[in-house]
Amino acid sequence: MDKELKTICGDAADEMRKLADKSVNLIVTDPPYNLNKDYGNNKDKLEFEEYLDFSRQWLTEANRILTDNGTIYVFMGMRYISYIYTIMEQELGMTFNSWITWYYTQGIGKTKGFSPRHDDILMFTKSPKNFVFNLDDIRVPQKFYRSINNMRGANPGNVWEFSHMHYCNKNRKQHPTQKPEGLFERIILASSNQGDTILDPFVGSGTTLRVCQQTDRNGIGIDVNPDYIKMTKQRLEETFMGFDSIDERMKRVPNDLNDAKIRDEYIKNHIKWFLKNHPDEVDDFIQEVRQKYGMKMNKNEQMSLFELSGTVLSSAVV
Repeated sequence: MDKELKTICGDAADEMRKLADKSVNLIVTDPPYNLNKDYGNNKDKLEFEEYLDFSRQWLTEANRILTDNGTIYVFMGMRYISYIYTIMEQELGMTFNSWITWYYTQGIGKTKGFSPRHDDILMFTKSPKNFVFNLDDIRVPQKFYRSINNMRGANPGNVWEFSHMHYCNKNRKQHPTQKPEGLFERIILASSNQGDTILDPFVGSGTTLRVCQQTDRNGIGIDVNPDYIKMTKQRLEETFMGFDSIDERMKRVPNDLNDAKIRDEYIKNHIKWFLKNHPDEVDDFIQEVRQKYGMKMNKNEQMSLFELSGTVLSSAVV
């Protein structure tokens, strides 16, 4: 599928004003939190009312350019999230859907007070009922297989655990607030379709456009720092080896897959459903299958499923 990935260097609100009404299907962005972070050619240190006005300007444009069935996800720090919520709901008339908590195991250390271990993501829709939400594309494997349950898995819920982008991560860029691709993968798969247009008005290190590239979406990334635009373009040219983060539940093998036929079908489908964008995680999944069901599969002559180079599993990843 042909897709357009466009980068724009400029002020977010100014550049968004140039976009047509109802031209974007999904907005997902991690704007400055006004925490005095150094973004190279600018710092997010505004007076309280200045920051709210800055937020109001770009959110107003976001509301205008979203399609009638569009959705917006905004990452936001604790200090301002209630104000951003009020702007979106009370001033712009958008519909609140979810308050997502991204939990991570390592973060800022504090000696006076509790160390933060989460970020928050607000999900609002343009319409109360008419919006895209592809649940099957973001389900997570269940702990126990039951015939009455959906084999595709369960709703991931609104608490997500993904590892922080540590500086030792091979995909870490020179950006102070780079987010994991797995987060954006879930958002983009859930709230857009192939061929849709996704906008990130604070594209930073380019995570949004990288996920758009690998999921057959069109992407527009805006950033005021030309170095980050260059970084994004370079990232899009890198060889894709799998997204740099994953919800560990995606590798979970359900208990009670005792029926040989169901087990055969499930194992083939698991990789296609849950690990399509994570080929580097397939081996871990297979090892868990071996540990849980190796003896039963040997008894039922299913061991060919473990041949990763064979057609069964390689075709599932494609």
